[in-house]
Amino acid sequence: MTFVDALSEPIRVAITDIEIRGMRASDIETVAKIQRESFSKIEMWSPQSYLTELSNASAAYRVAVHNEKVVGFGGIWTVMDEVHITILGVALSHRGNRIGDLLLSELLIASWEMGATRATLEVRETNDAAQGLYRKYGFIHVAIRKAYYSDNGENADILWINDMLDPAWREQFDKNRAALGR
Repeated sequence: MTFVDALSEPIRVAITDIEIRGMRASDIETVAKIQRESFSKIEMWSPQSYLTELSNASAAYRVAVHNEKVVGFGGIWTVMDEVHITILGVALSHRGNRIGDLLLSELLIASWEMGATRATLEVRETNDAAQGLYRKYGFIHVAIRKAYYSDNGENADILWINDMLDPAWREQFDKNRAALGR
């Protein structure tokens, strides 16, 4: 293994060593860096967009922190009884540690606290890792947005959880959380 290879190796951490907390204005620079690693330029949010969202009563943004460093982030918008997962990203250096899993579960909990009983999101049809994570949490494919991503014309799959109050769904959610040590 070369020095360059060693630098590209993901950092392994125990999921129990990850703290989830609300995003702060001071986190935005690091969030923007993770965003650049994770998404195409067309999907970029500006730092001002994040600042605006931090004061939006219908939104919630969380960060994953390891050793006092932000290593992931995610956000939601809640409208009436529906939550829209707007963004979810994990630093390249920390992928493979189930941080996205933990962030998603925390965002779903935040959505319940805001009154949501259903959840939706769009995901690139070729993003197998994200697709698998969302299926694990009970998201079901319901439609396709043709040529949704303007950087390459890729379709977006529209996924939904229709009833987060359903006892079977809650049982699966609780199993997923328990597997995270939460």
